[in-house]
Amino acid sequence: MMVDIKKVKVLFVEESGEKLAEITFFKSGDDEITVDHTVVSDKLRGQKVGNALVEKIIGFAREENLKIVPVCSFVQKQFEKMQNTRMYWLNEPEG
Repeated sequence: MMVDIKKVKVLFVEESGEKLAEITFFKSGDDEITVDHTVVSDKLRGQKVGNALVEKIIGFAREENLKIVPVCSFVQKQFEKMQNTRMYWLNEPEG
């Protein structure tokens, strides 16, 4: 059996040692990353923390000249709302 282990990277918001929000991604190709999970604690809901994490991922992709595969539904929705992110999509959704 072959096991493919990917190095997952995490950006997170922490307060007093408690992780309150995170977004996870991994390198999925030579010039792409896949964003697969976003979670925000109830303590931070409504404060646009999830949006800030998505913006950080976009900044990282820009700096590293990478495209983004948004598997996470939250990230997909944010990309659809933010017209200036289309250049970072690996495959733009139809519709």
